[in-house]
Amino acid sequence: MHKDVTDRLEHINPSLAAKARIVLDINKSERHIRGGMATKEKYQHRLQICSRDSEN
Repeated sequence: MHKDVTDRLEHINPSLAAKARIVLDINKSERHIRGGMATKEKYQHRLQICSRDSEN
């Protein structure tokens, strides 16, 4: 999909390709933040499960 959006779309519709490039660049700059948040939620969920198990 990335190849279609970055290369092929530019030949088909340059203005749409420019808009898509903006979105892709934003997502690329934020992906490390989303990954960190997902990891944090994963371990918080595990901690909640462990604390519930130790209460019983």
